Amino acid sequence: MNPLFQELGISQERAEQLEKLGFTEPTNIQKQAIPHLLDGRDVVGQSQTGTGKTAAFSLPILERLDIAQRTVQALILAPTRELAIQVHSAICNFVGKQRLRVLATYGGQSIDRQIVQLKRGVHIVVGTPGRVIDLLERGCLKLDDVKWFVLDEADEMLSMGFIDDVEKILSQAPKTRQTALFSATMPPSIRQLVNNFLNSPVTVTVQQPKAAPNKINQLAYLIPRHWTKARALQPILEMEDPETAIIFVRTRRTAAELTNQLQNAGHSVDEYHGDLSQQARERLLKRFRSRQVRWVVATDIAARGLDVSELSHVINFDLPDSQETYVHRIGRTGRAGNEGTAIALVQPFERRKQQSLERHVRQSWQVLSIPTRAQIEARQLEKLQIQVRDTLTGERLASFLPIVSELSEQYDAHAIAAAALQMAYDQTRPSWLETEEIPEEQFNKPKLRTSSRTSGGRHRSSGDGDKRTSNSSKPKLKTSCREASISPSNNSDSNNTND
Repeated sequence: MNPLFQELGISQERAEQLEKLGFTEPTNIQKQAIPHLLDGRDVVGQSQTGTGKTAAFSLPILERLDIAQRTVQALILAPTRELAIQVHSAICNFVGKQRLRVLATYGGQSIDRQIVQLKRGVHIVVGTPGRVIDLLERGCLKLDDVKWFVLDEADEMLSMGFIDDVEKILSQAPKTRQTALFSATMPPSIRQLVNNFLNSPVTVTVQQPKAAPNKINQLAYLIPRHWTKARALQPILEMEDPETAIIFVRTRRTAAELTNQLQNAGHSVDEYHGDLSQQARERLLKRFRSRQVRWVVATDIAARGLDVSELSHVINFDLPDSQETYVHRIGRTGRAGNEGTAIALVQPFERRKQQSLERHVRQSWQVLSIPTRAQIEARQLEKLQIQVRDTLTGERLASFLPIVSELSEQYDAHAIAAAALQMAYDQTRPSWLETEEIPEEQFNKPKLRTSSRTSGGRHRSSGDGDKRTSNSSKPKLKTSCREASISPSNNSDSNNTND
């Protein structure tokens, strides 16, 4: 068994469980944070998503929890329901065979069910600020026995306007609690929060990873003046032909409109944003992971729940305002030794922002013009040729040879093959290409770092804003903790609560 986690103070039983889960050695943030948390110190961790911070704060809690005491002993706040679900799932995996109950609380799920689970006894609660406050106000969530308090992705809570809620929750927790705060950035408001609510914290920092030049190829397509990004995206997608992609947009409205446009063009794409119900999000995530949907148009906040391996492309339809957000976006591709492509759509007035992002990742982007009609058609023919080569080695080819034999009595074999290719091409040719006017010449050629891509070449290198409301929704009466009843069918005991 790998002893590295035990050297940090993790028990042998827990270390064996981690080994079963594939955790071979601690990450940098885990090496720094776990010993301090086990010693009872407050910790401030500056670390990006994907560095292993969930294990960094949850493993020490699991080591110190009193399983016999079936009250809430640890409260973990996350900015979004997706992150709350991820943290809940990870902790349940770390628990192993312990009879320890973990509850995820967030909006979009029946609060009555969560109340029932709290009444049955829960050791750890992972929740979003809004739902936690709702449960506190109903008197269903008690913080009297809370010994550990974790704020995960505190800067996202700030950007989403949750800091007042966080302070309200912190003020109701026991003063003797141990607190851990994790954030990718440390703006003044977060530092003030640390000063007000943490007791002489130890600060641990993991350097923000830069995009690896040999793993993530970064491209910038310059949008011609008087063009919209939605119009420019069609030829770009035809040229790049992503196997799987997340297309990042700024608002929910843009996500819905762009998804509708791409679906009408015949693409396998769906939207992912805060207006979707939890059930709809989970269904989409399952379809995306199983490749039933190739592309997803998503906002930044919602996309934190879209953790998909082997993502071939990240497309920045809207450039982010934050440099850290850009690194977080493109870091979703090029993982596990794979190559990835990050594409940015850049309008003329965004060139300064583009240069700022290039300096931040210390890599110049390959600047390209919108593909021309000739380039797109050449790309379509290239794809068709590949399909023909694959078909020539297939087993069904023999079924069509009699047709060719009969036609060859009247026509040349080359003409027959060309006619078949024309039929196949016409059926697969994008319908929008027949009506959309796109430049025949690259009149918007970039002045710097132009690409040497040939006309038919193929690249080979390795907020939610805009709130929506529904007039049909009806206000629901709040259920008090006393009114919540326990269904007889739910009395069976289990190790974890998988909400």
